[in-house]
Amino acid sequence: MSDGFPVTAGALLACRMEPGVRDYLFAGHRSLEPGHTRQLEALGLRPILELDMRLGEGTGAVLSFPVLRAAAAVMAGMATFAQAGVSQRADL
Repeated sequence: MSDGFPVTAGALLACRMEPGVRDYLFAGHRSLEPGHTRQLEALGLRPILELDMRLGEGTGAVLSFPVLRAAAAVMAGMATFAQAGVSQRADL
């Protein structure tokens, strides 16, 4: 989880050393710290939260984990139309 300017700097360095790291990164939030937006753009990451925080200590990561868990639960538990028995749309 990339969270804030210092951690995202490390994530950017890790991706430059091993590009495959990028596939495992999430941005918890976008910090108000100067340069954080540029880092996220360089990594091609969109933050999960946009709360105008400037807190540090992983606050954005902690707040974004419930969102990630909920998204994973939906992805794992969502039935397809065929599985749910949803018929084709009838012409109106």
